[in-house]
Amino acid sequence: MKLRIARAAALTAAAALVLSGCAGGADAGGDSAPIKLGSVNTISGAATFPEASQAAAAVFDKVNADGGINGRQIEYKAMDDKADPATATASARELVGSDEVIGLVGGASLLDCEINAKYYEQEGVRSIQGIGVDPGCFNSPNVAPVNIGPFNDTTLTMLYGSEELGLESLCVFTSVIGSTGPAYAAAVERWSTITGKEPTLIDDTVPYGGSDYTPYVVKAKEAGCDAIVSNAVEPDAIGQIKAANQQGWDDVTFLFLTSTYSESFAAAVDNAGAGVNVPAEFYPFTEDNEINADWKSLMEENDITLTSFSQGGYLAATFMVEVLQSIEGDITRDSLNEALSSMSPIDNDMIAFPYEFDKIAAQDFEPGGWPVVLKSGTGAWEKSADDWLTIPAS
Repeated sequence: MKLRIARAAALTAAAALVLSGCAGGADAGGDSAPIKLGSVNTISGAATFPEASQAAAAVFDKVNADGGINGRQIEYKAMDDKADPATATASARELVGSDEVIGLVGGASLLDCEINAKYYEQEGVRSIQGIGVDPGCFNSPNVAPVNIGPFNDTTLTMLYGSEELGLESLCVFTSVIGSTGPAYAAAVERWSTITGKEPTLIDDTVPYGGSDYTPYVVKAKEAGCDAIVSNAVEPDAIGQIKAANQQGWDDVTFLFLTSTYSESFAAAVDNAGAGVNVPAEFYPFTEDNEINADWKSLMEENDITLTSFSQGGYLAATFMVEVLQSIEGDITRDSLNEALSSMSPIDNDMIAFPYEFDKIAAQDFEPGGWPVVLKSGTGAWEKSADDWLTIPAS
């Protein structure tokens, strides 16, 4: 794989302009009513993403403190779907129907898109998802996440393992929730199409929250795999690593997704075999530089955990503010939709691609991640590449 040359666009100045609330945006007809925005999130349950909506709220609070959008305050409401379909359905209808939000932004949910995308299309409301998780986030004209998603992430981690690390035998373990099975299968097939290679083993019966992953690890070891590819969330990934340690399998490489890229994960893992490799969906948050400076400062001011999830919420809200500021005349659901459709691409060095709502919604772009690695005994992530790794266009 060829690592793409990173864009040189400066982040800090652009973010400061957006968060000041002073740029762009024409007169809103003197209307002082709040601009209503919302999101549906999985904040409680087995796998949660609270940082995304918290980060979005922090961006909007900063904009409001600086005068809002042409004097109008942003009113942001984050709902908890509890990973429950009925609650997700009710949450979307409360926001879109009862509260009449003009747009959705910064959401991160296990099932919001799958449950509600058709409803959003029916009601003419669009969502800049902070973290797109389920397949519905990547096949709706009304949803355009700022992240590349777990399915693109799966293809990327396999590409990095086979093409950059030279691993020859990949075992793929997938935990399936809802309708994600075909999407993960398509991600593996995409890797095969690009590389002309096949996985040694595929098993999509791996449970979320499993008590013992030893049977799966033993199966991979006996199959002669030199890498385990897994979409496991943090505690499950730790369980898989511990199972490998108990088998004395110290030379296995783990190819995980961005869901494991956290400081708490690094602190919990002593022996990571030949290393844990992840294609981070955003610029590595563990890097302390000007690319992350504005996001990091805002998160620390608001006591929000520094994670990829908070990066997603921050970016979604930042992009939404820039689009709102571009609207001439009153800011309504219709005018926001038009602005999202006609928006100029937004370059931001925290992601590998320009953000343009319609193109992202149509998946008409080259997804990219930044490779990072957790080596055994280090307790810390570090960049393992000097540039973004992208999936070649079809």
